[in-house]
Amino acid sequence: MDSVTAARNATASATTQAAPDTTSGGQTNVQSPQETDGFHLLIDALKLNGIDTVFGLPGIPITDLTRKAQAAGLRVISFRHEQNAGYAASIAGFMTQKPGICLTVSAPGFLNGLTALANATTNCFPMILISGSSEREVVDLQQGDYEEMDQLAIAKPLAKAAFRVLHAEDIGVGVARAIRAAVSGRPGGVYLDLPAKLFPQAMDAEAGRNSLIKVVDPAPRQIPGRDAVERALDLLKAAKRPLIILGKGAAYAQADADIRALIEKTGIPYLPMSMAKGLLPDTHPQCASAARSYVLPEADVVMLIGARLNWLLSHGKGKTWGGASAKEWGGQRFIQLDISPQEADSNVRIDAPVVGDIGSCVSAMLAAIDATAGSGWAKPPADWLDAVAERRNKNVAKMAETLAKDPTPMNFHSALNVVRDIVKSNPDAILVNEGANALDFTRSIVDMYKPRKRLDVGTWGVMGIGMGFSVAAAVVSGQPVIAIEGDSAFGFSGMEVETICRYNLPICVVILNNNGVYRGDEVNPTGGRDPAPLVFVKDARYEKLMEAFGGVGVHATTPGDLRKAMEDAIRSRRPTLINAIIDEKAGTESGRITSLNPSAKKK
Repeated sequence: MDSVTAARNATASATTQAAPDTTSGGQTNVQSPQETDGFHLLIDALKLNGIDTVFGLPGIPITDLTRKAQAAGLRVISFRHEQNAGYAASIAGFMTQKPGICLTVSAPGFLNGLTALANATTNCFPMILISGSSEREVVDLQQGDYEEMDQLAIAKPLAKAAFRVLHAEDIGVGVARAIRAAVSGRPGGVYLDLPAKLFPQAMDAEAGRNSLIKVVDPAPRQIPGRDAVERALDLLKAAKRPLIILGKGAAYAQADADIRALIEKTGIPYLPMSMAKGLLPDTHPQCASAARSYVLPEADVVMLIGARLNWLLSHGKGKTWGGASAKEWGGQRFIQLDISPQEADSNVRIDAPVVGDIGSCVSAMLAAIDATAGSGWAKPPADWLDAVAERRNKNVAKMAETLAKDPTPMNFHSALNVVRDIVKSNPDAILVNEGANALDFTRSIVDMYKPRKRLDVGTWGVMGIGMGFSVAAAVVSGQPVIAIEGDSAFGFSGMEVETICRYNLPICVVILNNNGVYRGDEVNPTGGRDPAPLVFVKDARYEKLMEAFGGVGVHATTPGDLRKAMEDAIRSRRPTLINAIIDEKAGTESGRITSLNPSAKKK
């Protein structure tokens, strides 16, 4: 009999001899000092690897795990719905570069968390979904266990990796593999399946400690090739109209100083994608956000830093990039800095792929520029810089005129002008943003000044991230959080205002309420008594929901009301929900992606 078999037999014997006592209010009594169990091994494995917070929702079979985790010093943030806990874990991973942990019950709870796991994988957020599950022998024979489901098989297609642990002595390995998978290379979501029978398994305490693994260098640097860097710089030097695009991968890298140095040394205009806003202040003279529609088709060389040429950038094709149709390519040449070599050529030809982690790629490019300092780095041609500045200044002035208006009732612009001022006065506050029009208008109106202060729907444009992201942002940063929500978007996670109040988090939720999805003025074309599908209850008092749990609720109908309420919320750090009433005619269908609706394409 080999050592592994012997250890597992010993574990099984110890489990039989030391069955947990759950007679005291459902809490498992502590094992003898010479023994440990699956509960404590999992907790110790997480703590050993620097995990200090768990997001989740307790229930069978993980109720005792949450109790024991809190008793062991982990912060356990308990939500009202697993999906929101998963979103919290995923954005915590983005903010910290450590995998955020989401803990759920089996089957339905696991499925609720799975949306967040898939979203984390799509957005490259490091996250580990840990779910209790039914026993393998019952699941495999489909014998109808409580919440029976083959969770591992379901999770695999939607996660970067998925693992199941059956024996207590393997918990350390399972956690270590999950951490490495979540943060190494291109980060993503990982599933860790823990059957209920695993938790009470007992084993020798010293052997248990020795089975745990502290992960060493889980996300090692990947240094780009020198020839790749030189190829990219040669292409950049020859450009007449260069442009840099910053993606959320650049923000995740936390290479802020080097990214700023690269942009300023080259003098190239840059365009930040939404979650990269603030890597350099949006008011930086090289920021081309206000000239986006000009620089994308006009640039001859485009350098992508942690950004993908997906639908958010029109796949690098079509009219956005100067082509006559979606099937044509605008003729630009591309440089792409990305940790995944598979990302290159995913939509158009990448002339100069630079493969490595963003920090190392940017550092290597800076070093190469500095090495040629004697010959000098020529700034882009003045006519290009002047043209970008002219359009930027023209559009900024045009926006200023729009923001100066004070219509009654408020519209998106007049309400967000207030938010713009509040964020400028509180640059350390974190802005969470979701919706359709609420998302698009906020992104274009509200400037960001520091990195990783804007958190939004990301690649999928998924609704419902608002309250989960807000809770995690407040917990991780300790800073005030401002959540700008469309009234439709808020509905996906609104019950979590109770969570916000329960943990007394400094979150100010602003609902831009126009009585419906996109807008609230549609009518039933049949004249029937049912409302139109996109219309909500008129004049809904969302602020009462926050008041119900002890927070502050404000009904704001003017910019002055909104400004005072937001200033009070930031100052007091009390949970606050502001129901900002805007014109129900304000807004357009799907914001800026109306064309994705089939009927819109025919128009």
